[in-house]
Amino acid sequence: MGQAWTFGRKMAVGFAAIAGLTVLIGGVAAWALHAVVAAKDRVIDVNCQSVADAQTVNTEMARKVASLRGFLLTREERFLQEVRERRSAVTALLARLHPQVDSAEAKRLLDQVDRTRQEYDAAADKVIALRKTEASQESVIKQFDDETLPRRDAMVQALDQFSDHARAALADARQAATNTATFASTLILTISGLAIVLAIAAAGILSRALTRQIGSAVQHVQSSSAELQTAASQQTTGAKEQATAMTEITTTISELLATSKQIAESAQRVAQIADDAAGAARAGDQTVQKTHESVAGIKREVDLIVTHMLDLGKKSQQIGGILEIINELAEQTNILAINATIEAAGAGEAGKRFGVVADEIRKLADRVGGSAKEIRALIDEIRSAVNTTVMATEGGSKAVDAGARQFGEVAASFRHIAGLVGTITEAAREIELSTKQQASAVEQVNLAVANTAQAAKETETSSNQTFQTASQLTNLSRDLTRLIQPNAG
Repeated sequence: MGQAWTFGRKMAVGFAAIAGLTVLIGGVAAWALHAVVAAKDRVIDVNCQSVADAQTVNTEMARKVASLRGFLLTREERFLQEVRERRSAVTALLARLHPQVDSAEAKRLLDQVDRTRQEYDAAADKVIALRKTEASQESVIKQFDDETLPRRDAMVQALDQFSDHARAALADARQAATNTATFASTLILTISGLAIVLAIAAAGILSRALTRQIGSAVQHVQSSSAELQTAASQQTTGAKEQATAMTEITTTISELLATSKQIAESAQRVAQIADDAAGAARAGDQTVQKTHESVAGIKREVDLIVTHMLDLGKKSQQIGGILEIINELAEQTNILAINATIEAAGAGEAGKRFGVVADEIRKLADRVGGSAKEIRALIDEIRSAVNTTVMATEGGSKAVDAGARQFGEVAASFRHIAGLVGTITEAAREIELSTKQQASAVEQVNLAVANTAQAAKETETSSNQTFQTASQLTNLSRDLTRLIQPNAG
């Protein structure tokens, strides 16, 4: 199968093999670099940070103890505030250390530090509370020495153990990172050496394969030169036939060129008509938009009328309520007038004048009641008219809404039509441009056909030179044979 490969294919395989080895080396180098960087980042981000945080915790603890001593000696509030601040700082540092540690021993030591810290804080709170009382200095110092100092020493011891473990983990991580870098360097050098050996072997195999292939190609060139001489005579006859065919093709292309020009003119007219239609569609769309705005104004006026009618109905209801009050007052006045008439009749001659006045008041009350009934009838008619008007206005509002929606649909249709006409215009212009390009291409083809006809004539003339070229190929094949086989011929 390897002998059937071409020269270019074998060269491509050789370069591909070298490229593959290069990519392999690059991949291994990238992996090694990533591993080294990851190991170093682990050392910097985790181990070094853990050691630094442990040292910071130790420093904060020492400051907290010093602030506590200051408060116990002076009872100043600023030392107590410093104790609280240092306690918060230590708690935050320990909370940040917990996610960083990953080994069971480190977690155990950190839990021990946290536990002893809590015990120390509890003992410190007790001695602080005692110092705030009127207890003597000796009792406070005794409480501090008996309960606080032992827990302080236990906390410091636990923190020192954690710091020692963190430093040991840092040293181990540094050694692991160094081992990773050494392994990566050794692996890269090994693969590089293997790649060089493989490249040399591939070069030798490719050289022998190319030598065999070139030798076979030279033999083919020698046999082909004889065939080329035979084909030269046939080429002359074919050139004459080709010239005749080119003449017929030139006539056909001329007709095609005239047709292309007609199509371009028609496409231009279609584009102009489409532009006019698009302008008409846009004008129709603007008219519909204006009409839609007018309908919207009518709708707003109708809504305003409905609002006013509803207000009128409410006011008529208020008037009805007032008439009810007037009617009640008239009835009560009528009753009072009747009572007054009765009392006047009982009073005899002295009450006659009062009876006349009471009778007039009763008549006036009757007229007020009758007027109230007439006003109520008018109010009812006004309510009925208002309701009828509101219903008619709401019907008109609905009709206006329907008309507005229909105008919106018409406007959308006009916009759609304008879009379609625009699409047609673009298509017509593209057809026009394509037809012009086709006409230009046909002209170029016509010119190319004319050149081809001239080339056919020249081919007939150059056929005689083919014999000389065949002879030169024979000599060239002999020279190539001597290049790959120095002892041949």
